[in-house]
Amino acid sequence: MSSGSGADSAPAPQSAHDSSTGSTPAATPTPAATPTPGGSPTPTSGATPDAIPTPAKGTRGTKGGTFSSLKIRNYRLFATGAVVSNIGTWMSRITQDWLVLSLTGSSAAVGITTALQFLPMLLFGLYGGVIADRYPKRQILLATQAAMGLCGLSLAFLTLSGHVQVWHVYLIAFLLGMVTVVDNPSRQSFVSEMVGPSQLRNAVSLNSANFQSARLIGPAVAGVLITTVGSGYAFLLNGLSFLAPLAGLLLMRQSELFKVERVPRGKGQLREGLRYVRGRPELIGPIVLVGFIGTFGFNFPIWLTAFAHEIFHGGAGLYSFFNILMAAGSLAAALLAARRRSSRLRLLILAGVGFGLLEFLVSFAPSVWLFSLLLLPIGMLGMTTNISANTSVQMAADPTMRGRVMSLYMMVFVGGTPVGGPLLGWVTDTYGARVGFATGGAVSLIAAATIGVILARVVGVRVKVGLRDGRPHVDLVPRAEGERVPATV
Repeated sequence: MSSGSGADSAPAPQSAHDSSTGSTPAATPTPAATPTPGGSPTPTSGATPDAIPTPAKGTRGTKGGTFSSLKIRNYRLFATGAVVSNIGTWMSRITQDWLVLSLTGSSAAVGITTALQFLPMLLFGLYGGVIADRYPKRQILLATQAAMGLCGLSLAFLTLSGHVQVWHVYLIAFLLGMVTVVDNPSRQSFVSEMVGPSQLRNAVSLNSANFQSARLIGPAVAGVLITTVGSGYAFLLNGLSFLAPLAGLLLMRQSELFKVERVPRGKGQLREGLRYVRGRPELIGPIVLVGFIGTFGFNFPIWLTAFAHEIFHGGAGLYSFFNILMAAGSLAAALLAARRRSSRLRLLILAGVGFGLLEFLVSFAPSVWLFSLLLLPIGMLGMTTNISANTSVQMAADPTMRGRVMSLYMMVFVGGTPVGGPLLGWVTDTYGARVGFATGGAVSLIAAATIGVILARVVGVRVKVGLRDGRPHVDLVPRAEGERVPATV
């Protein structure tokens, strides 16, 4: 389904994330209680059996495996509709970026377009989470997906009629961002209602694999359409593609959804969500990390258009090829993540560090083939960082708070784009594509390393590098004791 555009303070040796059901770990037999504004304790996510929704008949007993979530009918409908609309979304993204570059000749203008699409998330993102927690998510998604389809069709009409101007693209990007404010937290948290806590990690990974699979197809189709029949038909197909997720949502069996308590309308729910996150390193750490990486490291529309056009003197086909390579790396990472049963602190931090380092290095690639080759591991590490952070945050959040927590996550992840997009677009225009790319990588690298050090101090561990079976291995161990601590988030 298209989006239109990843340690509680108590340093327990094992976290709830290592449990496939989200139950309290053996090391902490009683749930941690968090005072609510009214003074009553609220268990942390998965702390008690009452916090885990009970599925309807036909959704129990799904076994593990890379594609285990697809055994659930409702999620299968969701994923099928999503891959169709995601292909359309990637076609539209590539076409939109190239259209703006063609109309203006400016990388900064591409950055402004991206910024306008994500500005509403920065301004209103937390309110979207309140709406997601308050109303039925399936009904919300029916409205938001229909609205996104209308945005795509509007841009298609303007382009096919020959009247499109850059301000039209800006306006539609902003309207799409307004819809995304509500769509993103609803869609993210709706996954748990379709698959339940035991399959949540797998479903989050498959969602990313779904999106990246579409990324392999969408840019290629967009490149062909742009060079043959024009940009307008790519926008038209994107608008029509939203019929697929709408059909999937309508065909779902509501009796098979996992029941989650709705949050009644009341005052202070936004502050309650922020208060819930505050003081929880297992939530704050991943959110801050993806905030830096999303703001400074994920500005690929700016850099890849600039490298394709200015450095390697190619066209829309080369830009599409770059996106396909990144998608291939991202898809591989998403499928690997679907097989993992836990989200580990060291994986999140090391992926973030590796992502920033590779971005910095690839900016100096002398040839198009070396540059293209390095886009594969960049895609892998970026997706690993995103999935690890997303899964950790969802598994740590209480079901009644998940919409607000995920809205904060998405607000930080994509809400920084209105700042990072124009800024790095200006750097790219002023100092060149290589300096722009290197700047984003350097900031991501420093942020990941710094947050890793802070989290290690909070949890009370240190990094230990050694050999295991003749290969380098990184562990987190207690500062005082020699006993190994599982590096879970």
